[in-house]
Amino acid sequence: MEKILITGGAGFIGSHVVRRFVEKYPNIQIFNLDSLTYAGNLENLSDVSDMENYTFLKGDITDEDYVNRIFKEQLFDGVIHLAAESHVDRSISDPLSFLKANIFGTVNLLNAAKEIWKSDFDGKLFYHISTDEVYGSLGESGLFTEETSYDPKSPYSASKASSDHFVRAYHNTYGLPIVISNCSNNYGPNQFPEKLIPLCINNIKLKKPLPIYGKGENIRDWLFVEDHARAIDEIFHKGKVGRTYNIGGLNEWTNIDLVKYLCQIMDEKLGRNSGESEKLITYVKDRAGHDLRYAIDASRINDELNWKPSLKFEEGLSKTVDWYLENQDWIDAITSGEYQNYYAKQYKS
Repeated sequence: MEKILITGGAGFIGSHVVRRFVEKYPNIQIFNLDSLTYAGNLENLSDVSDMENYTFLKGDITDEDYVNRIFKEQLFDGVIHLAAESHVDRSISDPLSFLKANIFGTVNLLNAAKEIWKSDFDGKLFYHISTDEVYGSLGESGLFTEETSYDPKSPYSASKASSDHFVRAYHNTYGLPIVISNCSNNYGPNQFPEKLIPLCINNIKLKKPLPIYGKGENIRDWLFVEDHARAIDEIFHKGKVGRTYNIGGLNEWTNIDLVKYLCQIMDEKLGRNSGESEKLITYVKDRAGHDLRYAIDASRINDELNWKPSLKFEEGLSKTVDWYLENQDWIDAITSGEYQNYYAKQYKS
């Protein structure tokens, strides 16, 4: 049976990728490697955890000996690498943890894959998932393409840019079969509530302030997470080795317009007076090195792999709000850190 390792599979995007692969490919053994940090939650995968082609591995990609051991034991045929520190604010306060996870962790995986595949690269693939933030910031016009020069502005994007370069270097130097994708902002179910959309949903429900950096004029391109998982599936199975694919939602919103629209949706779904939630908006000091605008040209993945977003943003955002309102137990466990106490006991060895 073919074996695929998905790193960071208990996280937001990773859990949607794991679920898709486990359900869609019953004849492929899916291994989910996750260290279960604050953003990794196995409850995200409770619906597939008992399926025969799913195996969870608790481990840290920065542990070189552990990574080498599982590669030698399982002889994976493919790697889909999502594990990463990803929150910009955290990277500003603690850049070294991003260097360790995003650079050292990626190189550990590359070395392990190179070692077990060295005799035969045929049919093998190392797929590295990255971010559009490596390209830096756009002005009022233009789009990021796969040929856009890297210009990272935060410790987070710098660490992801570095990991991208290492992946390409292993392809060019050792012939390791790789693909890379750089995606725009994701939203949807199971996202940790430090990110803008789930943070605002939770705060609106609790009638707490909605913090907006600066004047809220920063622009992001938003993609529903299940569409990203579908793109990853297409790239892994049909993408050209050595290629980079940009994945975008074709859907630009300023932060303030997005939050105001979210307030409108929440007022309707919670039965509040129109405009009530918008009063919670609070402007705070802008983030250091805050990129003005991200926007993706996704024509390559559309032309080569026939992929494009399936949901309009308004539809996806409504579905996202419904999920959070219907899964208060998940939110409570996440915000209290209760699930981490359980993992500390469950995996204490």
